[in-house]
Amino acid sequence: MRVIFIRHGQSTGNAGVPCDDLGAIELTELGQEQAREVAASWTQAPALIVTSPYTRTQQTAAPTIARFPGVPVEVWPIEEFTYLQPARWNGTRSAERMPHLERYWSVADPDYCDGEGAESFGTLLRRCEAALTRLAAMPTGSLVYVFGHGQFIQAARAIVADAHLDDRGKMLGFWRKGEPPAISNAQQVGFHWQGDRWACAPAIAA
Repeated sequence: MRVIFIRHGQSTGNAGVPCDDLGAIELTELGQEQAREVAASWTQAPALIVTSPYTRTQQTAAPTIARFPGVPVEVWPIEEFTYLQPARWNGTRSAERMPHLERYWSVADPDYCDGEGAESFGTLLRRCEAALTRLAAMPTGSLVYVFGHGQFIQAARAIVADAHLDDRGKMLGFWRKGEPPAISNAQQVGFHWQGDRWACAPAIAA
């Protein structure tokens, strides 16, 4: 079977607007246009459309759902990686968070949790593994579109491409200060199931 992960379009958070509720962040006008472009790019109807519970992924998926009205839609726990405690950091700007980000990623402790409402890097990987296992159980020949988040998709790619690394090894290669996000807004990342394992596939429209 094949799966194509799609990161949500540009959000107000990506545009630098502080937020107090990570799940309620919406798309910008550019993000809405990116969502329409994604929907227009498909050449094959999927067997299933999956979204995270967050508003920005559901808004990104909406044009694709409208294009394929007969395809079932499911909400899975594939929300973005929240590694900073929301009560302390929501509503702040990236410059304020940067010293803490640098410490978090340089220590690279996959078991560390920043506080209530956050999760460890290891927990993120387990969520990704659960989603990949669920996808692998789909019927042979299935095609699934999964609308998700940048770091969740990046973690799924690390699980597939860097299977030889342990959790800390995956974490050490995950973030670099000053570099752009590993998965850009509206980017598609493909995988296919080869008998007993996942493999990366070219990120092209299905």
